[in-house]
Amino acid sequence: DYKTGDVIWETPNPNGWNMTHVSVVPMEFQGRRSYVYCASGGVVGVAADDGSLLWETNAWKEINATGPSPVILPDGKIFLSRGYGSGALMLQLVDSDGKMEAQTVFELQPKQFSSEQQTPIYREGHLFGIRKIGAKNMVCLDLDGNQIWDSGRDRFGLGPFLFADDLLLVMDDDGTLTLAEATAAGYTRLAQHSVLPGGHDAWGPMAIVDGRLIARDMSRLVCLDLRVK
Repeated sequence: DYKTGDVIWETPNPNGWNMTHVSVVPMEFQGRRSYVYCASGGVVGVAADDGSLLWETNAWKEINATGPSPVILPDGKIFLSRGYGSGALMLQLVDSDGKMEAQTVFELQPKQFSSEQQTPIYREGHLFGIRKIGAKNMVCLDLDGNQIWDSGRDRFGLGPFLFADDLLLVMDDDGTLTLAEATAAGYTRLAQHSVLPGGHDAWGPMAIVDGRLIARDMSRLVCLDLRVK
């Protein structure tokens, strides 16, 4: 209870799994609200009303560190990804004799897709994210795990990305910000500028409100006015 601090419910942990870097995300499946999170030994779905375990799977165990949060997709699908030699995994929730189960739909190798820090974005029926292995391109995937396109010569790193209206903003490791059109039809760079000159590990998530963008690296914070003059 946020007013008193009293515990309303507590989720059991029969496997003794530890926490990871992953944020807990809400999900609705078959009319029931739940919370999904990646633990050290697998992925868990917890009932929002009483904290009971609805389902769990050990198909996605932590390797070194898990950063990106689960991406909740339509029809009970959950997309998982990370770096450190891992790739990605698609889960499908099903009702099996009145109990929920998480079944593996497909697995992608690191060279196909691997996001080490940032959570991929689901938009207009597709997934967008930066593939760490290889050229570190922005990649668009369909929900079957097939690559639709990559960003070609535009290469990034472990930095953040977000959509603002219909435009994609991507920050690379050194503080260079790229503005692009990115849809299922393709990727087109519109502008690029170093907003943190000489930047170092510009990995912190960006935030945008009323046309103003907050971005940072390891030692500086900037606010950019992106509104049309």
